[in-house]
Amino acid sequence: MADRSLRGMRLGSQSLQSEEGVTFSPRITSTYQAADGSTFDVTFSADAEVPQVWESAKTGAEGILVDAEGVPVIIDKPESKIPRSHWDMLLERRTRVELEELLIERLDVFRARRGELKVDA
Repeated sequence: MADRSLRGMRLGSQSLQSEEGVTFSPRITSTYQAADGSTFDVTFSADAEVPQVWESAKTGAEGILVDAEGVPVIIDKPESKIPRSHWDMLLERRTRVELEELLIERLDVFRARRGELKVDA
């Protein structure tokens, strides 16, 4: 009985799924040119953002995106905002003189809590 239990089926070698009725997403092929002049194609989804530089799967060399005539394509990247620190944002709201006055006031409050307030005569 053990001889017949899996007859006609090879485990792990074939999938029972088929590609019938499956519609694939639209794709585009982009061409990249390496520094040595060799070109290679990479397939992307049609709605994906195509990168300016891609590494070749065969040679490992970086390639630059080229158009059909072999001219490098320049992708305009929007300028990113320079990150601002907390100090920069604070200086947008107050002047340095105001900040020094607030610091002195707050230090006085903390010293008064600890009983270290200096009274000016």
